[in-house]
Amino acid sequence: MISKRIIKKILPVAAGALIGYAYYYFIGCNGSCPISGNPYVSTIYGALVGLVWLIPGKKNDNNKQKHSN
Repeated sequence: MISKRIIKKILPVAAGALIGYAYYYFIGCNGSCPISGNPYVSTIYGALVGLVWLIPGKKNDNNKQKHSN
């Protein structure tokens, strides 16, 4: 069985790829656009955007802000 940790890492990438392909299918142009003109490129680009969603953001340390005031 696939663990929840693996699913949490695969799901954003798969969703990004699906959104990238949907962008090509519904909005894409006829070959002159570098990203939306090719279904493979738009799918990979969407997957990379989904991969960026996995990168953790900077944590806000409230203790440092309270002591600096």
